[in-house]
Amino acid sequence: MAKVAEPIAPVIAVDRKASDPLHKQVYDGFRMVIVRGNLRPGQRVPSSRSLAVELGISRIPVLNAYAQLLAEGYFESRKGAGTFVSDSLPESLTVCKERTPQSAQVGSGPRPVARRGLLMTAERPPWARGFGAFGVHQPAFEHFPFQIWSSIVARHTRSPRLSAIHNIDALGTETFREAICTYLRTARAVHCEPNQVMIVAGSQQALEISARVLLGRGSSIWVEDPGYRLARNVFAGAGCNLIPVPIDEDGMIVSAGIKRCPKARAAYVTPSHQYPLGATMSAGRRMQLLNWAQSAGSWIIEDDYDSEYRFKSAPISSLQGLDRNARVIYIGTFSKVLFPSLRLGYIVIPEDLVGHFAAVRSAMDIFPPYLYQETITDFMREGHFARHIRKMRLLYGQRRTALVNSIRDQLGPELEIHGSQAGMHLAVTLPKGLSDQEIAARAAAKGLWLWPLSPSYLGKHTRQGLILGFGNTPVEEMPRAVSQLREHLR
Repeated sequence: MAKVAEPIAPVIAVDRKASDPLHKQVYDGFRMVIVRGNLRPGQRVPSSRSLAVELGISRIPVLNAYAQLLAEGYFESRKGAGTFVSDSLPESLTVCKERTPQSAQVGSGPRPVARRGLLMTAERPPWARGFGAFGVHQPAFEHFPFQIWSSIVARHTRSPRLSAIHNIDALGTETFREAICTYLRTARAVHCEPNQVMIVAGSQQALEISARVLLGRGSSIWVEDPGYRLARNVFAGAGCNLIPVPIDEDGMIVSAGIKRCPKARAAYVTPSHQYPLGATMSAGRRMQLLNWAQSAGSWIIEDDYDSEYRFKSAPISSLQGLDRNARVIYIGTFSKVLFPSLRLGYIVIPEDLVGHFAAVRSAMDIFPPYLYQETITDFMREGHFARHIRKMRLLYGQRRTALVNSIRDQLGPELEIHGSQAGMHLAVTLPKGLSDQEIAARAAAKGLWLWPLSPSYLGKHTRQGLILGFGNTPVEEMPRAVSQLREHLR
């Protein structure tokens, strides 16, 4: 049986020179922290012996205070377990709670927040709260080699490298950056050296750092329409002027962006697998975008979303790999290929900007934690990473085919399918008269996680549709999931 740890002592002040005896001071201190909610019902309190040591007083006053708190119902004793805050507190406590500082906050005067805070919300919509069929950004966790992973984690926990645990480089550990460069140069045709790579807490932090370095209040930035909402939040929070640029089957329509804002400071694109419509930017559009950035003196932020998974063609090289003028900031993440809670990604930075990115990073959180950097380094160097990607590419290809076939078999021409050639999701557009958000909310109540397409639009021309993830749904379960989808549509 696991050993029960000694609970942390609450903040209780005792003064030997005070007129109140010590046991009364201890009693009042406990009563106050319970009233304020610092100690909650069912929470274990320190033993009388350890609290006496903590307070630097004799054990006798503590025992007397505990006896009074037990007698009045604030504490309860559980045989063999210790002393706990009572689950049924005195009724007078309710009266005291009404006078706590927390409840006094309402009406306490002006409580200003920054404008950027008002532009965002942390509330998750109902369709993003569960795990299951059609959930977007959900990998096939059951196929991850956790046994291998845990052995590598244990290895670095037992015998950490001193240079790693004391690493304070804003870019991250050098060995991890070297492993990433080897992978990117080979698999994504990215031009990079370790001194250009920064380790970040996922693509969201990469976007935040990029915005702080490259964009100022009032800067214009092209964003895909429809596009990634969380990226738009970052740029809006930075005070940027968002220019929605439409998407077609060849990706961002660069000519439309030039027409709408030819001198934009930057463009944000997901060229390998556009989110949410799944288009792959054509070679012609890529060159057009790069030429625009060079002539306008602008930046391109490339989010290489879902680039590892293509099912009917070889992986497409990165936009950054075509860039000859160091105009592209390249962002990648391990969230989809490994698992999201790692919160690990990377930025490949033009060499002349590395110092600026490092300075911003140092102001945010100094440097990234080391343990998972070391773990993924070995995971990559020992070949587990490449094997896992190959395995998952085959698996997701099978699941993608099962979803496409099930939609065509059960729904026929009712739904138009978009972007099924790559990634871990596809999109479908709905017939006129249907509301994607209403359908998604109803489906979420039944455990079906359909993401609506319309919130991904920024401009006036919005299409109703659904974003369907297929990464976490086995092939044999796909027809039943599509049958449930059909019921919600009808």
